[in-house]
Amino acid sequence: MNDFYTILTASLVAINCALMGGFLMMRKMVMIGDAISHAVLPGIFMAYYISGSTASLPILAGAAFSGILATLMIEWFTKKARLQSDAAIGVSYTLLFAIGIILISKWGQNADLDQQCVLYGEIEQISFWLQPIAFGIVLPKQTVILLAVAVLLIGAVIWGYKGLFITTFDPDFALSTGVAVTFWHYFLMSGVSLTTVVSFESVGAILVIAFLSGPPAIAYLLTEDFKKMLILACLVGILCSIGGYYAAKWLDVS
Repeated sequence: MNDFYTILTASLVAINCALMGGFLMMRKMVMIGDAISHAVLPGIFMAYYISGSTASLPILAGAAFSGILATLMIEWFTKKARLQSDAAIGVSYTLLFAIGIILISKWGQNADLDQQCVLYGEIEQISFWLQPIAFGIVLPKQTVILLAVAVLLIGAVIWGYKGLFITTFDPDFALSTGVAVTFWHYFLMSGVSLTTVVSFESVGAILVIAFLSGPPAIAYLLTEDFKKMLILACLVGILCSIGGYYAAKWLDVS
């Protein structure tokens, strides 16, 4: 069952990241996901420092706060300081990431906080935290969270597809027709923040950006239909999760 739990968790991460990554790629904003996934460290430390616990809820809340802060910093540097978007992303996430590393290295030695866990995740250990769901079904706690987020994101994309689509491909036309471009931008950024925050605990910050960019890029090469691209990106992500897991076992590098 450990193999099943690991593959299921990785596949849910892939689905969540593929849905958000498809929109980010078409907006040329994929690196925002990288920024958010690296910027969660200060929030994680502050959540532990305030709550005195490494339980999932306060840690996720702190990480979400850092993710939103990173998004707002990028927006401020872009619009107010007039930096190019790539420069704004670089400044924001390196600053927050460095602060997080310093805080954890200096004051987090006695806590179950590890920079390596944030970078690489701990997906091989998720079966240690099983909990009953319903009808005798038992799943790891992190898998349940990812499943709930997947349902939420799929529902959000279906509900807001028209607004997300038009503001992604032609924001000027959307603005001229009265579409709330700013709302849909932050709607998407909220989804990206949620996705990266709940995914980093399982696969780490490095694989989050790989899932955000890789599967959508492959799907983009296979179809010109955006809806099909999102579906293909999810399938590619699942296949990569399965292949990567068994490759790691075969090479004994997990």
